[in-house]
Amino acid sequence: MQFPDYPFTPQRFAARPGISMSFLDEGPRDGEVIVMLHGNPSWSYYWRHLVLGLRDSYRCIVPDHVGMGLSDKPDDAPSASPQYDYTLQSRIEDVDALLAHLGITGPVTLAVHDWGGMIGFGWALRDPMRIKRLVITNTAAFPLPGSKRFPLRLAMGRDSRLGGWLIRRFNLFARGAARFGTVRALPKDVRAAYAGVYNGWDKAISTLRFMQDIPLHAGDRAMPVVQASAQALASYADRPVFIGWGLRDFVFDKHFLAGFRRALPRALVREFDDAGHYVMEDKHEVLVPAIRRFLDANPL
Repeated sequence: MQFPDYPFTPQRFAARPGISMSFLDEGPRDGEVIVMLHGNPSWSYYWRHLVLGLRDSYRCIVPDHVGMGLSDKPDDAPSASPQYDYTLQSRIEDVDALLAHLGITGPVTLAVHDWGGMIGFGWALRDPMRIKRLVITNTAAFPLPGSKRFPLRLAMGRDSRLGGWLIRRFNLFARGAARFGTVRALPKDVRAAYAGVYNGWDKAISTLRFMQDIPLHAGDRAMPVVQASAQALASYADRPVFIGWGLRDFVFDKHFLAGFRRALPRALVREFDDAGHYVMEDKHEVLVPAIRRFLDANPL
């Protein structure tokens, strides 16, 4: 496949026996580390413009979560070999293993989007003082706000067997996000880069499993991590925070942005009425230089 504006050579890492993660490691080895975590159904491709704008001075670590992007896409059946458990906890462990593999044990800046927020803030619970700056884009670090109704389009994948089958059979979630996740119409080859890596039943497994792992109730397996993340969120208020938000996001909308504003009242916020879920696609011309200025003005 062709990936426009993605002039990188991804590396591979054995996250678990028989399961490899693809990741980018761009920029000087001694540069300040920016860990960029994508969500569902995107991959490291979401962060490409920011990597290009930072890699001259900053070390950008950008994994494709297992099952996503260019990483391996193992089955989760009990009889599968290798077998992978598509849970939030597994994602957190994978990030931790990757950074340990790279010898990154010091301070980092977290940049997060979508499920990358819960993965990143979940990982941060292990050692919150390592997080020195935050770059937050259309994501969550807390449960669904009480004022927000869970979107029907997500419920179809999370709770419906037929919906799940359609997502894996026709790659509906990734294709739909590439077409409707922005306000500006993405070029055909960019939409193909986002969605094409998930074409096929086996390749689309993680796009569905992410949806099925969304915690809504006390007994859901990801809920303890999400609740712990929510309790810890305000503790980052003393650190530099940049928030870039597309307001035309049917999931991570004004209700989620309000949650971050309450917890992080000193954050520098750029919100856009004319941007959607993939805010880095709609507004990278504005966001990349703004994030660069933010990082440069708040050195570690």
